[in-house]
Amino acid sequence: MGRRGRGTAYTFGGTVTAPTPQPSMFRLWGQRKMLVLTLLGFTSGLPLFLTGQTLAGWMRVEGLDLTTIGAFSLVALPYSLKFAWAPFFDRYTPPILGRRRGWLVITQIALLVAIAAMSLHDPRRSLQMLAINAVFIAFFSASQDIVADAYRTDVLAEREMGAGAAIFVVGYRVALLASGSLAFILADRMPWPAVYLALSSFMVIGIVATIWAPEPAPRGQPPQSFAEAVVLPFREFFQRAGVRTALLVLAFIVLYKLPDSLTITLSTPFLIDLGFSQTDIGAIKGGLGIIATVIGAIAGGTLVAKLGINRSLWIFGVLQALSNLAYYALALAGREYPLLVGAILVENFCMGMVSAGFVAFLMSMCSSRFSATQYALLSSLTGVGRDVLVAPAGAVADSAGWATFFLITVIAAVPGLLLLPIFAPWSADGPLVAAPHTGDTVPSVALPDN
Repeated sequence: MGRRGRGTAYTFGGTVTAPTPQPSMFRLWGQRKMLVLTLLGFTSGLPLFLTGQTLAGWMRVEGLDLTTIGAFSLVALPYSLKFAWAPFFDRYTPPILGRRRGWLVITQIALLVAIAAMSLHDPRRSLQMLAINAVFIAFFSASQDIVADAYRTDVLAEREMGAGAAIFVVGYRVALLASGSLAFILADRMPWPAVYLALSSFMVIGIVATIWAPEPAPRGQPPQSFAEAVVLPFREFFQRAGVRTALLVLAFIVLYKLPDSLTITLSTPFLIDLGFSQTDIGAIKGGLGIIATVIGAIAGGTLVAKLGINRSLWIFGVLQALSNLAYYALALAGREYPLLVGAILVENFCMGMVSAGFVAFLMSMCSSRFSATQYALLSSLTGVGRDVLVAPAGAVADSAGWATFFLITVIAAVPGLLLLPIFAPWSADGPLVAAPHTGDTVPSVALPDN
């Protein structure tokens, strides 16, 4: 049997659920750690495009062929494999700043140097060294993500997790604008090597934020050997939840965001088939969509704080499914701009809410002793739903038609929702098998916290 959730009061007649007190919104969003998480989200998002679409743009400007540019997608492999070295960050503690902040500063300094080093290469003359440098950026970036996710998990109380996830997304999205849109604007005014050198300086933001950040208070003894760091996260999770419930939780992680994954995969081809131009798609889907996602994430984080993770997962899961009906209406109506704007706003707003609630759930599942390893492993399972289960989506849309396809995406929410009563019942405040999360910190610098 899994343990009972926090906030359970005991009476002679059995147990009744006593909800955790809701934090005030000013207290929730005004904490120092929320500002820190915004800045960490920024430095987590900054390197992504610098080894992806921004690098591809630089290479194309320099005259490289599309085959070579396409092959460079392999430099992002460390992002998919980061769970393999996540135990290292649970096992070892740097001599400065503590287990989480110490590794954050180390990876951020490494990223600053690696991004700046890109300015030393010419894609036409030193392509191999450019590729090696890009792999180093991806490796250090994936490592920063591991530790940032662990820090976010350890520093937040359960009711704060939705807000923490949301504010991290805000910083991440701003970073994508800096390393994407801003980079190309600068490239019209200075050489590409200078652009990379300028963008590398943005990593100073994360370094300063990490030094100023509070260090999560230790809870339990960290692994005493690397072997323990690999084995104990699995053992602790299955012992805490019980094998049956643990397997159902893993299935839920794979299935919960399936409606969104199906829609995101084929939404652009769908809009092209309806006759919308690439400018329409870029301005409305890429512009308004990003804004709606950020607002949805903030709204989702606020609701998680008010309602708790369990109720939020129920509500967001239903909204996620129903939001796809906007695409169904668009499929029936055809090339209608008001419906396009409405569908994009509704779908992206709900997607932001779902992300806030789902990331909060993932964090709640991780013990602070092994949060780097457990979060990396659990989050990697979402890729099964995003990349594997959606593979037949194109064939389904081809055979059934777009309208029927979007009705199928609504039905795809049912399996995930049916699992919720087992470990996240509506009546409980938090997941029944969640690890304890108090959000306690130890003093880092002599600055007041809100």
